[in-house]
Amino acid sequence: MVIGKPLFNKSGPPEFVFRVFTNVLEFQALLFILFLLLYLMILCGNTAIIWVVCTHSSLRTPMYFFLGSLSFVEICYITDVVPLMLSNIFGAQKPISLADCGTQMFFFSVFGCTDCFLLTVMAYDRYVAICHPLHYTQIMTQKLCVQMVLGSLSLALLLSLQLATFTFTLPFCRHRLEINHFLCDVAPIMRLACADIYVNQAVLYVVSILVLTVPFLLIFISYVFIASTILRMHSAEGRQRAFSTCSSHLIVVLLQYGCCSLVYLRPRSSTSDDEDRQIALVYTFGTPLLNPLIYTLRNKDVKDALSHCVF
Repeated sequence: MVIGKPLFNKSGPPEFVFRVFTNVLEFQALLFILFLLLYLMILCGNTAIIWVVCTHSSLRTPMYFFLGSLSFVEICYITDVVPLMLSNIFGAQKPISLADCGTQMFFFSVFGCTDCFLLTVMAYDRYVAICHPLHYTQIMTQKLCVQMVLGSLSLALLLSLQLATFTFTLPFCRHRLEINHFLCDVAPIMRLACADIYVNQAVLYVVSILVLTVPFLLIFISYVFIASTILRMHSAEGRQRAFSTCSSHLIVVLLQYGCCSLVYLRPRSSTSDDEDRQIALVYTFGTPLLNPLIYTLRNKDVKDALSHCVF
């Protein structure tokens, strides 16, 4: 890592511009409408989840508390990305300052990491509910649930601060730099620096392992015990109910961790900036959009609560 203040040229502090998706005006308009509609759907879907969890006493359980927390994080996560993305989708090449880019990177990392940690917490909740049902209320107390959510956020803040600090102490030798992405993500910014970034890439890889690999292994271990317990159940209805609640969570986990691993854990020699940008679109829009759909369509309690709100 380069120690000391970033090096700027005589033109002043660096500014960043995002590479446009296309230079064809008609396609730009279509992309703008598509991303805006997706953004509004994500806001509406996740806000609906939060609202029903907060207003229906039947959903005031640890599982739905975590689901509401996840929806809140998804709203913050997508709001950090999409407004700036929409403002730059037409080929105006509006620059973003170093401070604004660093701010977006920091919050994108915070909410992305918190998302992954909350999915791990939700797996633990399912493990306790299915493998230790008689002790569930004694273990999953309200205090513990709040502590687990705050712990996920605190760990995400700590790791994200490390990444942002390591990235923006690198020297940028040109005044205007083009980011081959639609947001200020860590890896694309690192590759714009005019210095050796080996240590920075190593730090990014270690953080990615802590955020992706370790939580995924914990989720996998939880589901090994869950599957073993489900298979020993005598009631077909009990097995079906347990499988239904767990399958919703597993679909989200596979989408989130699968896409993020392809971006952050693949060797750089086997990937390109264009591929990373395409995969990033999937997990940036896909997971926040599918979360409320998956949990709503596959969860009878949430569907009943929503139907009571509508009718």
